[in-house]
Parts: sequence; structure tokens; C-alpha cells
Amino acid sequence: MRTDVTFSSNGLKISGCLYLQDEGRDNARDHARDDANAAPRPAVVVGHPGSGVKEQAAGLYARRLGEEAGFVTLAFDAAYQGESEGEPRGLEDPAQRVEDLKSAVSFLTTHPAVDPNRIGVLGICASGGYSLAAAAGDHRIRAVATVSGVDIARQFKVGADGSQDPAVFQSMLDAAASARTAEARGEGVQRFDLFPASEQEARLGGPHVYEGWEYYCTPRAAHPRSAKALTWSSVDRMAAFDAFAAVGLIAPRPLLLIAGREAVTSWMSVEAYQSARGPKELHWIDGASHVDFYDKDEYVTPAIAKLAEFYQVHLGHAEGRE
Repeated sequence: MRTDVTFSSNGLKISGCLYLQDEGRDNARDHARDDANAAPRPAVVVGHPGSGVKEQAAGLYARRLGEEAGFVTLAFDAAYQGESEGEPRGLEDPAQRVEDLKSAVSFLTTHPAVDPNRIGVLGICASGGYSLAAAAGDHRIRAVATVSGVDIARQFKVGADGSQDPAVFQSMLDAAASARTAEARGEGVQRFDLFPASEQEARLGGPHVYEGWEYYCTPRAAHPRSAKALTWSSVDRMAAFDAFAAVGLIAPRPLLLIAGREAVTSWMSVEAYQSARGPKELHWIDGASHVDFYDKDEYVTPAIAKLAEFYQVHLGHAEGRE
């Protein structure tokens, strides 16, 4: 059963979807009564990719982890994006994104269906990096996993494959500085596009650029609330952020990183794995690119199976599951 919920993060109202195990009850009153009487269950917060919304990959993983493993799961829109509050729209603030995850955990600790001592986090793409940073400082997170996890700051600084000329990011910082000045002069919020304008341009950008464009900008998975542009002020917020800086603090809590053999971003999962102190596992899935994990069943299904096993081992089975 999916329920729309809201919770607060730094004073902003965050919009989420809570997934509770459906035992075939007939109506909402039965659900509410049984949820109140049932033993509290383990729960997983699911964070969405950098420009995504809860109705895309995060919602898919939340729904399937609930249906197939019985976890209470929560997918939500980051502040300034989707249906959540925050101005300017399209702001990508790493510190706020980390706080959103911690606030989602806070929400779950108060829910009667959730055991507050058995909460994990799953981060997809940029939320993978944010999840590592959140778990490092929040001991309520008992297990953390990533799928196609990246540090968004590294991606902007050195590119998805790690080979980008550092001068590119310096030029972006120049543009961000000019944008802040323009905004101070009353010229409005300054933004930049995340995706090419056409399929032809996307293909010229290479396979990683194309697969992102295809997911977010075509009927495959396009959503009217997913971010197609970010504010320039997002860029200088990334300059001092490092999602992996404190990953060693996650131990002795467990860490699982799932990456595709064909993903150009997989080097970041390797880097995070090497920085972690354990217990840790880097799980490879053959044939998968970065975005393949967002919705392609041949890759999502084995990822879900691995995640369910991981959370069952470290958070415990949901009531009535074996």
C-alpha cells in the first residue's frame, strides 16, 4: 500500500511516498488497524538520482523492496525539487540533500509500523553519495547501500568517467559567480540545462550523456516534475562537498555498493569501497550501465534481490517473512 506523506527538513515540507506491506486487506480502516497492531518492521529510506523524482527510480526500488521483502520503505523528493518545498526551484544543495535523508529517517522513527532501531538507507546515483555522507554522521542508519552511487561533486569536477579537464569546473565556478551577481542585481534566478536539447546532441555527448537524456527526456521515464535544469548557485555549493570524506565513519555498520560493469561512473563506487573500513561489499552486475539500474528489469531485479538479502541480514526480516 502506498501512502502520500510529508515531513520537515530544515523547515521545508518534504513530499514522500510511504510503502507498507499489503497483506490483501480490504480497506483503509483494516490497513490502519492492522498496521497499528502489527509488530514494528525494518524500514529503508530510498533517495532519488540527482535530477529525479520519487515517481521514477526511487519509487520503483521502494515499491519492490516493500512488495518482495516486506520492508516499510520511503521514497521522497529532495528539497527544492519535485513536490517538495523550497525556493529557488532546481537548487541542488548537497548539505540539504544529506539533511533530507536524515529527516526521512527521523520521520520513520516516529511511525508506528517501523522499528526505529532497524532503519537503513538506499541511495541511487547522486543519493548514493549523499547516503554515505548521511550515514557517516547519523548512527540511526544501521545499514547503507548504493546503486550506481556517485559523488555529484566529483562528477561535476572531473566528469562521469573521471577524465574531465579540471578547467571545465573552474569555468563553471566563474559562471556561478556571475550568476550570483546577476541575481543580486535583481535579474532573477540563473539556471543551466542538464540535458542536450535533441537526440542528435545527446548522442554526440557519448553513451553516458545519451542514456541520461533518454531516461529523463523521452517517454521511457520522463516526468513533468523531474529537474531539467539546476540553478548556477548549485555549482559553488558542490565545490567544497566530498561525499566520501567521512565514509570511514560508517563502520562497523555494513555498506553495500552495487555497480554495473559497463557504467562509466563505477570508479566512484570503487573509490568509496576503498575508503570504507568494513564490513563492506562491492557487488558487480555484468552488462549494466549507470542508468540501466533505474528501470531495466534485467538489472533492477538482481539489484533488488541483492538489496533485500543485505537488508534482511543486517536489519532483520519483516514480520512474517523468512
